[in-house]
Amino acid sequence: MSTDRRALILMSPAILWLLALMVVPCVLILVLAFFQRGIYGGIEYTWTLENLALVFDPLYFKIFLKSAGIAGLSAGIACVLGYAAAYAIAAMPRRNQPLLLFFAVLPFWSNYLVRTYAWIVLLNREGLIVNLARWIGYQGELPSMLYTEQAVVIGLVYNYLPFVILSCYAPLSRLNPEITEVSRDLGASAWTTFRRVTLPMTVPGIATGFVFVFVLSIGNFVTPALLGGGQFQMIGNLVYAQFLTANDWPFGAALSMVLIAVMLGLLMAQATVAERAAGMKKDQGNG
Repeated sequence: MSTDRRALILMSPAILWLLALMVVPCVLILVLAFFQRGIYGGIEYTWTLENLALVFDPLYFKIFLKSAGIAGLSAGIACVLGYAAAYAIAAMPRRNQPLLLFFAVLPFWSNYLVRTYAWIVLLNREGLIVNLARWIGYQGELPSMLYTEQAVVIGLVYNYLPFVILSCYAPLSRLNPEITEVSRDLGASAWTTFRRVTLPMTVPGIATGFVFVFVLSIGNFVTPALLGGGQFQMIGNLVYAQFLTANDWPFGAALSMVLIAVMLGLLMAQATVAERAAGMKKDQGNG
């Protein structure tokens, strides 16, 4: 048996799993987006492009832009915090790094809903943060923290931050320390070395972390519902409502396809960044 055939046989269970649970549902959603909603809900199998046109209606497009803004802000904050944490972990002695990574991913050991509800306890008007402020002597009225966009951003950053730490730690841990030492020996300051050597070589990890957080955030509907309190909608809440409340499956499918297209575009951009970074690293190695 040839090596290629053996590899195909070993990969076939995973390929079949992905086909059955990812590719086929996405194809069904794509097809469903081109049908009409029935008068009393359900699906009328009449071909139409109205659902895709309705996605770009100003009302729904505004929700999409707000969702992209919240997801982008959450991803940006998570990348800054996650990169700093990963950089600090990678700078520690090798024997201590596994323990620090364990603490970084420890929140994943609890349920997502439990972690989100914990922020409700922290941010409400009688929560831990307000009581702490009163304990240190603050007598004024604190601004509302719960049921705001800021609360949603905090929840998204907290829940997805470990993804960024892990994705940034991987290239930082593989970074050859001799390269930074050479830069310092040639007279570059610590900031210049970081900006022109360390950061460019770890851009793929940052891009991967950003895509992880952005993709998971823009389609999230649990965090906006709990920490946003229904005060505003994100695209994930809108898709959820179309399928389970409005019973408009074709329009929900059209919204889902736009989300999937955005995610695929981001993944392609991330792959391009990683390929360019790999080429730059190869050129530096040859130099």
